[in-house]
Amino acid sequence: MNEQAALDYRRIAEAIAYIQQNHVSQPTLEEIAEKVNLSPFHFQRLFTRWAGVSPKKFLQYSTVQYAKCILSGGEASLFEAAHASGLSGTGRLHDLFVNIEGMTPGEFKKKGEQLDVLYAYALTLFGEVLIASTLKGICYIGFADDRRSAYEDLVSRFQNASFSEGSTAMHAEVLKVFGSDWTDLSKVKLHLKGTDFQLKVWEALLKIPSGAMSTYGGLAKSIDCPKASRAVGTAIGSNPIAFLIPCHRVIQSTGLVGGYMWGSDRKRVLLSWEAAQLEINKVNNHGFI
Repeated sequence: MNEQAALDYRRIAEAIAYIQQNHVSQPTLEEIAEKVNLSPFHFQRLFTRWAGVSPKKFLQYSTVQYAKCILSGGEASLFEAAHASGLSGTGRLHDLFVNIEGMTPGEFKKKGEQLDVLYAYALTLFGEVLIASTLKGICYIGFADDRRSAYEDLVSRFQNASFSEGSTAMHAEVLKVFGSDWTDLSKVKLHLKGTDFQLKVWEALLKIPSGAMSTYGGLAKSIDCPKASRAVGTAIGSNPIAFLIPCHRVIQSTGLVGGYMWGSDRKRVLLSWEAAQLEINKVNNHGFI
């Protein structure tokens, strides 16, 4: 992604944040466009090109009412059908493609000692990310609004590892996912440092289809720990793989978005964009709006 595309994302994210903060007054297209220093015409065109739908339609996906509607469909179904999201091909569940390998107890205890970690920064639709990998697979993906903070977060997870800047073909495959291209996701392996419980929660997150949502309680039930909502929330908060392991799809039972390691505004953008892609794919596959 070039610098212009990154600027476009920041404008869209700023627009979404503005509407979220002023939803009671229902700002007009002109007001939102002015906020991001664009004419209404250019803003409408930019937004539609970025999201695939109009700003008005897109914003419907970012409301509490929309979230409640999705959740009312029954969370159990999210973990039962590979095509629950209504997409074909690219809508299949992540866990059909992504292989997770937990670090051995020795690797875990040594905090990355004797591990060589390769890291690189890259631009995505949703901002810059820091991607890191070991010889066994991707070990970290984090949004890097501040490069230093992102790097420090990476290092804190593997305190005794050796770090060098660079990328591999697997990094490139990961970046495709940010553009909704899952065709070669089978090439992506995850090498994760976590407890057995954390790995269990992260694997459950992979089963939430794009365009769908779950709650902390729903996720706890899905791993047969119905009373562990708080522990599930803690495990979600320690997820080291942004977007690919979709912790952003877990919201509060009230329909409120809730917190997110990389910002609630970004979480809203991610959820709204996925909902828009779901709608677009339904139109493409079935020929209706």
